[in-house]
Amino acid sequence: MARRSRRQQSVPAEISAAVMVESLDQEGRGVAHMDGKAIFIDGALPTEKVTYQVTRSKDKYAFANVVDVLKQSNLRVNAKCKHFGYCGGCKLQHLDAVGQVAAKQRLLENDIKHIGKAKPENMLPPLFGPTWGYRHKARLSVKYVAKKERVLVGFNEKGTRFVADMDSCQVLTPEVSALITPLQELIFNLSLRDKIPQLELAVGEAIETTRKNIVLIFRIMDVLLPEDEALLKNFADQHHVSIWTQTKGPDTVKPFYPLDAPSLQYSLKEFDLTYPFKPNEFTQVNPQINEVMIRRAMQLLQPRAGERIADFFCGIGNFTLSIARSGATVFGYEGLDNLVARAVESATLNGLESTTKFGVSDLFKMTDESLTALGRFDKWLIDPPRDGAFDLVKAIDDSNAPARIVYVSCNPATLARDIDVLVNEKGYKLSAAGVINMFPHTAHVESIALFTRDAV
Repeated sequence: MARRSRRQQSVPAEISAAVMVESLDQEGRGVAHMDGKAIFIDGALPTEKVTYQVTRSKDKYAFANVVDVLKQSNLRVNAKCKHFGYCGGCKLQHLDAVGQVAAKQRLLENDIKHIGKAKPENMLPPLFGPTWGYRHKARLSVKYVAKKERVLVGFNEKGTRFVADMDSCQVLTPEVSALITPLQELIFNLSLRDKIPQLELAVGEAIETTRKNIVLIFRIMDVLLPEDEALLKNFADQHHVSIWTQTKGPDTVKPFYPLDAPSLQYSLKEFDLTYPFKPNEFTQVNPQINEVMIRRAMQLLQPRAGERIADFFCGIGNFTLSIARSGATVFGYEGLDNLVARAVESATLNGLESTTKFGVSDLFKMTDESLTALGRFDKWLIDPPRDGAFDLVKAIDDSNAPARIVYVSCNPATLARDIDVLVNEKGYKLSAAGVINMFPHTAHVESIALFTRDAV
């Protein structure tokens, strides 16, 4: 392909001598050293002996692609997806699924030790589940290629902003994977084929039929003509999907067709909970692992009737309502009005409005005073975005400190930074920590940690 060859032509031709790969970094690259310089090698695995080709070099480190694997890891496997190595959606399909989880656990342990300056009293068994067809939410790029008279729909190419030329995806649900080629054909036939930069997808549980509920959000930068609307409606009918549109910011996301489609929802059967959600609202991409993660969080938090518990970064109430099933009174705090409104709706739907309270709060600007003003809580659950919860944990003092904190993280580096504060400044013990393989075949590391503190 022209795009791929342009990228390859920019790569220096020199091939390295053989090196031994020591570990994986947080981007899923093999880490080796040559003449005191760290080399991050895409496509290499720990224990392997490889040659590589440098793509970018600095004084103390370099980035490279693997050229030849001279001694292969016994955990190396053949990638299932034919687009692997080209598409940037997955980084680790060449590593056995169990090996992926082990590598992520080592990354977590290393960050806790070196950044958090702590050691867990107990390493929890990793949580993992289905490794293929698990992804129920995604954002795909769209590109009309005029010279080839075709439209590309997919993830970006590895290391570039170009759209990967793909016709399937092994980590998306099979129903969505099967839509990639039809979507390319649909968008090509629209008058504004060059005015659609991306589309988002969300998959909910089947409600009225055995088919999953699929919503596609088209980011549209121009006006739909009547013939465009007819094509979109025909596509929705033919493929049993709902189509939404977005013309500007997030507040312009709205249903297009059919207007009477059932709402998206997911459920937590163990806790007898149902959560309605809009396709652009945050929900976990992996519903099977979400259930297992919530079960572990409840085991660690140990919520009890009569307790007053805070759920910080509560989103639409994913953890809040599970905690409330214990009989505890739960206060959910989130920075976005629309998510708080959705959490209130879900609490009411599930008959938990009397034991849940929700509020909008900028948790990235928490102070001692604003935290104390919320009142004393027996326990906390924290589930922040990648930036972590630094200001929140810094605001803890003897007047507002809970006895137990369960921290769910999507970034081991910021979790480790916050561990340093909780353990080395606030007097907590890191009682347990472990990984959750929410995103198989990617380098993304989800984790969970338990902190306990003696009463003052």
